Amino acid sequence: MPLNAVPAEPRTATLYRMVMDKHLCPFGLKAKDRLEREGFTVADRWLTSRDETDAFKAEHGVETTPQIWIGDERIGGYDALRQHLGDRVRDKGETTYRPVIAIFAMAAAMALAMSWATYGSVVTLRAAEWFIAVSMCLLALQKLKDVESFSTMFLNYDLLAQRWVRYGYIYPFAEGLAGVLMIAGALIWFAAPLALVIGGIGTVSVFKAVYIDKRELKCACVGGDTNVPLGFVSLTENLMMITMAVWMLIKHW
Repeated sequence: MPLNAVPAEPRTATLYRMVMDKHLCPFGLKAKDRLEREGFTVADRWLTSRDETDAFKAEHGVETTPQIWIGDERIGGYDALRQHLGDRVRDKGETTYRPVIAIFAMAAAMALAMSWATYGSVVTLRAAEWFIAVSMCLLALQKLKDVESFSTMFLNYDLLAQRWVRYGYIYPFAEGLAGVLMIAGALIWFAAPLALVIGGIGTVSVFKAVYIDKRELKCACVGGDTNVPLGFVSLTENLMMITMAVWMLIKHW
């Protein structure tokens, strides 16, 4: 170090988090890890009982823990810390395409792996078929996590479900079944028409709701608890089913 250099002051932070016999606050652990990765020396203060936690909240006028101080400045909780450090923190109701990107990326990876294991190459026509079929299965899985929520959101725009409510409950099972059969290359005489019907109804329903009626709705394509906007993604899902169904019919007949 040069003789005239001024040593940098150590960066210190104080973290108050719940550490109890039956509860270890995950956000407290995340905050500690993030601070340490940013080079802070962390004074880790444990709140070891409910009474101690309630007293801490009352003393500092806060509703949640963990709470972080950097130097003498109170930053707040874990999300506030992330914002302080320059991260972008999404609002709970914010529109996002992340679930769809994750599903299609995983479907592509699985299809390429299946092609490599079967044919010794990732560049095969079967890989493209598997990509669509696996995508259908993964999208069906998202809907099956909470069929009640999916069917409710689905009723906002699907034309058949609006006339026959039970269709909203059947749809995830039909999509998953068609996808599984197409992966196996089995019962195509049943799977392809099934995918063609549900994909066709879905395409018409989404096109009408978004491009004719100009409605702004959430897409039920990845389940009923997401903030993916209805439009391109749902159209893609349905057009993929139609494409796969037509191709399978041509291929097998």
